[in-house]
Amino acid sequence: MITGKLIIQIKRKLGNGEGQHGNTLSPASRMPEGPELYLASCYVNSMCKDLVFAGPVEKSEVSRNPEVPFESSAYRISATSRGKEVRLTLSPLPKAHPPQEPLDLVFRFGMSGSFQLVPADALPKHAHLRFYTISPAPRQALCFVDVRRFGHWEVQGTWQPGRGPCVLQEYEKFRENVLQNLANKTFDKPICEALLEQRFFNGIGNYLRAEILYRLKIPPFEKARTVLEALKHRRQDPELTLSKKIKAKLENPDLLELCHSVPMEVIQLGGKGYGPDREEDDFAAFRAWLRCYSVPGMSSLQDRHGRTIWFQGDPGPLAPKGRTSRKKRVKEKSNPEVTDLEDSVPVPKKKGPNRARKPGKKKPQKESEPEAKGKVGSTRGPKSKPQLKASAPTSPGDKPGVLEGKQRPMIRKRTGSTRKRKANSKASGSPSSFLPLSQKGDVALGSSPA
Repeated sequence: MITGKLIIQIKRKLGNGEGQHGNTLSPASRMPEGPELYLASCYVNSMCKDLVFAGPVEKSEVSRNPEVPFESSAYRISATSRGKEVRLTLSPLPKAHPPQEPLDLVFRFGMSGSFQLVPADALPKHAHLRFYTISPAPRQALCFVDVRRFGHWEVQGTWQPGRGPCVLQEYEKFRENVLQNLANKTFDKPICEALLEQRFFNGIGNYLRAEILYRLKIPPFEKARTVLEALKHRRQDPELTLSKKIKAKLENPDLLELCHSVPMEVIQLGGKGYGPDREEDDFAAFRAWLRCYSVPGMSSLQDRHGRTIWFQGDPGPLAPKGRTSRKKRVKEKSNPEVTDLEDSVPVPKKKGPNRARKPGKKKPQKESEPEAKGKVGSTRGPKSKPQLKASAPTSPGDKPGVLEGKQRPMIRKRTGSTRKRKANSKASGSPSSFLPLSQKGDVALGSSPA
């Protein structure tokens, strides 16, 4: 369970603005899963506890989310989380005008949502919802920042009814909800796909499922019901004392217990952790904490929904057919922009190799127009060598077409007499333009046709 002592420790970290950016530090800048949204609510509560907000709530022009019809002369903001959702409550102060009831906004962060508290004159580029302070000075803005714009908010929203109990803050209800519904068709799926179903595993995401399955050495494509049915009949020795029962759970946790304890480990790391800003010290701590997800040497496959699952060993009997697992290799120089193989885009291969001309070689000249017209019917490919024709002997002892051991292509030139002969043949109707092979050879060697 999340204790008051742990919350105080997290608030101290966030309140001190640890990190390179001071108050712009946003723990939800990770690819948000349950721990990131819990840390986001802690961030809002810590940074806004002494601030008074005023005026209308501003929405960016490009956002497709709804307008927030709220305006007050003085109000406060508080936050709470449940699984993969965060609820902001805007509470007007007693003497604020116009008099109105508190307003709830429920946020789902999508791929890149986060909250940031920044100076009012230095808004982030992708701040799609903004709440402005009135005191103390200087004026600031609490912003919902979403670079990829998959995030969403609902006005007067409630927790999404299709989501199950939170794995972090409602562990007992979460466990009961899973074990009582094992007959559901969701558990016919591979365990790696079932763990992403928010109806039963509210707060578990891609990196958490990989870490949980890795620690128990469970193949990711094992049938979910097969894995979980044994937990339904698991009983502890009644003679064990409470301390021994707790020790046994810590030493040999089952899958549902890890769905609670592994996210708790991420929360205890605090700070930004998982996110695109690779220069942060707390991101390095998060990377060091990972044992399987995107770790060199681990294998990966895509599930039926296109999500990459990282694992070690056998993928399991329900692994997609026709797909082979790939291992992440350690590269000497990695691209800092790519954080996961899911985001990488393969570069299309070129159809043919690039052939660079050697220095000193001249670019081949194009054929003259008359010569090109004479070769219209040629079927020779672009890469075949030019055909060579015999040339006239240079001396009585030489062979035709051979000069100093090299063949020389014959270049045929049109003369006035040739054009006259063709014109005469066309006028007389004799097909002299098509000569037998022997006669063509004679013409090529300079002799006249018979």
